Parts: sequence; structure tokens; C-alpha cells
Amino acid sequence: MSTSDEIRQNRIEKRKKIENPYPVSVKRTHRIDEVLDDFNKLQAQEKEVVLVGRIRTIRSHGALTFFDFEDGTGRIQAMFAQDRLGEKNYQFFLDCFDMGDFIEVRGILFKTKRDEKTIEGRDFKMIAKSLRPLPEKWHGLKDIEERYRKRYLDLIFSPEVKKKFEVRSALIKEIRNFLDKEGFFEVETPILQTIYGGARAKPFKTHLNALDVDLFLRISPELYLKRLLVGGFEKVYEIGKCFRNEGVDKFHNPDFTMLEFYWAYADYKELMKLTEEMFEKVLKKVLGKTEIEWGGQKINFKKPWERIEFFALLEKYTGIKYEDVNEVALAKKAKELGIEILKGADKANIADEIYKKYCRPKIIQPTFVIHHPYGFQPLAKNIDQEKLASFQVVVAGAEVVNAFSELNDPLEQEKRFKEQEKMFKSGFEEAQRSDEEFVEALEYGMPPAAGFGLGIDRLVSIVTDSDSLREVILFPLMKKKE
Repeated sequence: MSTSDEIRQNRIEKRKKIENPYPVSVKRTHRIDEVLDDFNKLQAQEKEVVLVGRIRTIRSHGALTFFDFEDGTGRIQAMFAQDRLGEKNYQFFLDCFDMGDFIEVRGILFKTKRDEKTIEGRDFKMIAKSLRPLPEKWHGLKDIEERYRKRYLDLIFSPEVKKKFEVRSALIKEIRNFLDKEGFFEVETPILQTIYGGARAKPFKTHLNALDVDLFLRISPELYLKRLLVGGFEKVYEIGKCFRNEGVDKFHNPDFTMLEFYWAYADYKELMKLTEEMFEKVLKKVLGKTEIEWGGQKINFKKPWERIEFFALLEKYTGIKYEDVNEVALAKKAKELGIEILKGADKANIADEIYKKYCRPKIIQPTFVIHHPYGFQPLAKNIDQEKLASFQVVVAGAEVVNAFSELNDPLEQEKRFKEQEKMFKSGFEEAQRSDEEFVEALEYGMPPAAGFGLGIDRLVSIVTDSDSLREVILFPLMKKKE
């Protein structure tokens, strides 16, 4: 039997000595942070308090035992004295309680000779016996995969990790607050879809037995949100999970959190102004500032942001003049640059692959990359034969936002879907599929609108100076352990 198995078995034996190691009810009069904040007042009142939390350290000195325990708000020291608890109760604590156990402590507050805030226990109760010991040293700091697999330990031992998820929650909350104040209406749209659409991506496929029909996990909520514009809503948004069957790297995860919103009677230029305002206000609310540190560099989200044409970026970093080359010549140039082109990709998508490798990584400060090539996004309006009415927000070399003026011409949308179907049949797996029901909805009339998609995980990873999306997703998908 291994040492860890022996410890576990020993704790199981201790568990048997406890009348009810997992009680239904717990009493708590204060959170630990409340006690620490009002300590002098509560101490002067000699008022009994009841605290709960996980034991983190135990230091026994004969008839006195000190231990630290913590709840979700803070940590405090407790002192048990044999003459105060009685010999039987005192010995029961020593015999049956371990680091990692959850305890309820009733007592009064005092400060030690070293001025440490402490609760002197008058009574205690086991509220959850831990059967496995907390690691003495959290090796997850070195073994990244172990950290993700056992995130619960990572959160216990790494306050900085917990802080990232607190920031994540606060960002989502303030984004909601901002959109609500701007008059946007939060909705929910289907995650299981008969036709996937709204983005260039490969989907996850499943089967619904009850109806004997194949379904897809959504890659985007876009086509359903735009149906709501047809239905009369002018401002709608959704924050939720999307799923794409693609590679895993620092900026990609198979399931991720997306914010999408649609704004009737607005265009992509108005949307850029709202985007700057949203980022600035949300970051000020959450962080108290607009400047963050990422990878040793200062990044400032204070408006206004720089605006750069997609074609100008391409020429600046690769020498390619998009308007002067055809699809064959561009594919040849991509090959010379060491870029693998997906089967069936057209000129616009080839240009995007070159841009993603040679241009986007150069952009660190928040920047609007405007006017992607026509054909790149079949759901966007175009301003001429070459350019879309679109923008991306690029920060720290990553695309954080994709947005554009929405195509609302049903005949043009139907034409583009047919072009995408041809690309799909030629082998381009990321092509948009034809959605006849969406086209039918457009034929009833959709107002001019601007649409916006923000990758929440990417934003959080940048704001918290994290190396990868997995750092800011509580339980990222992991390959099964051998």
C-alpha cells in the first residue's frame, strides 16, 4: 500500500469515530473577512462568533493547539485550550481532525502577544472530513496539465489563479451592465442546431434519437440573433458557450464563451465607437484603470484606438498588394511564405491565413483592423467590390472582436450561401453552410444592423496576463490520462 493510500485509510478510520462527519446543517454568524474587518469592535463586545472553513495548518503545543482555517473570504487563526474545551473534547480534536478538514468553530476573539487576530474556541464541530491530504507542496505549478486536471487544488494553493477567475466574473458582469444600460435585451438561442452557421469553423456533430435527426453544437448564435431583428427587437445580445471542432492552442479551445450582440439601424463605424466606449468603461470598473500589463508590455485601452486597413497591413508586412494578385498567384505566394492553405480556400481566405501569421502578431495595442477582403465573411455587407464593411479588434497579437455591418439583402445572401456550398463541396470544411430558413426570415425584412462578436476567454487571458485560454477556463478539455 502506498503512503497516500495509508493516509487515506487512516482518515477513513478517523471518520468512523465521528458521529456525523457530514452534517446537514452548518451554523455561521460571520464570514471571516467580516470578523477581520470588525475585529476590534467584536472583541470589545466579547461577543461569541461562529466561523467555518477549511483547516490549512495545525500546530499543537501540549495543552494548547493553534490552527489556521479559511473560508472563501479569508483566513484566521484559532486557538484551542485543553482547560477550556475539556480534556475529552480537546483530545477528540487532536485524534480526528486533519489539515484539509472543514470545521465549525464557536468562540470569542482576542489578539495574541504577537498581535495576531485569533478566535479562542469554546466549541467545535466537524462539517466535512477530508479523506485525502492536501499536498505539502503543490507540484501543479510545474506540471501545467496537473493544474488543469485538478483545478480545485490549483485554486486552494494559488491565490493568483483564483484572482483570474474573479476578474473573469467581474468582466462578464460589467459587460452585461454596460449592454443593459445601452438598451440591449439579453436572450438565449439554441445550442443544438440543425444547420450550423455564423462563423467559419468545423462543428461538432451529434444525433437526436427522439427525432432521428443529426444536429450540431453551435459555432455561433449569429443567425438566430438576427432572426430576432426580423421579429422586431432592435438590440439583442447573448453570452454563452460556442463549440468548434478545431485545434487547441493558446488562443483556441474546443468550447469557449462568446458575447454576440446585434444593433439595428447602426453600422460598423458606429459600432467601433461603442466598442471603444465599452472596453474603456468595463476595464475602469473592474480594474480601476484602462492600462494593463501583458507579457512585460503596457497595453492601454483608452480611446481612441488606431485604425488600419487590412490591405495596408498585408502590404506592409508581406509586400503583397491584394488588388494586384489573383487567387493562383496569392496561393503561390502563401506557399513561399510557408503557409498551409486549406483545401478549397478562396482568395480572401488565403489572404486571411497570410495576415494571421505575418501581420496580426505585430499588433500589440488595441487596434481596429478594418475592411477585410470581399468573400472573407459571407454574412457581411461590402463597401465596394473588394472590401467588406467590417472590423476586427486585435490586441496582443490576437483577434478579440469580429464585427461588421450585417448583410440584409436576402437574394444576395442566398447567392453567397450557394458560393459557400461550392467551396464546401470542393473541400473547404470551414465554409458557411446554406441556411434556407434564415434566408426566408430575411425575405420578411431585416433592418440595417451592425453585429459584434467578442471572445470572452481571449479578453480575460490578455487582461490577466495569462499564457493561454486554459489559464482562464476553469475546466479546460483535457486528453484522457493513459
